[in-house]
Amino acid sequence: MSINKEDIDKIIKWCERKKAELQRTYIIERNQFKEEIPWTWVFTTIEIDRPKSIASKTGLLYDSTTKSLWRYMNGSWQRVEPEVTVDRRK
Repeated sequence: MSINKEDIDKIIKWCERKKAELQRTYIIERNQFKEEIPWTWVFTTIEIDRPKSIASKTGLLYDSTTKSLWRYMNGSWQRVEPEVTVDRRK
């Protein structure tokens, strides 16, 4: 269950579309990627442009100013980055 760039990009694209459609300051939506993208099943919501100070710690947070996803982990907000794997078979 690794995090890859394609999944991150897919969620960001969805967030951008939702932001353009609804045109609100911030948006809270149910996580629609739970079944499709395995690593997202732990997040109950996707919050778009909600301040970190009031965002749900059980949600995935999208920041449109930096075009990045954030998750609350180990007591702080951390940017969601693709996992890097090293092949040492050579």
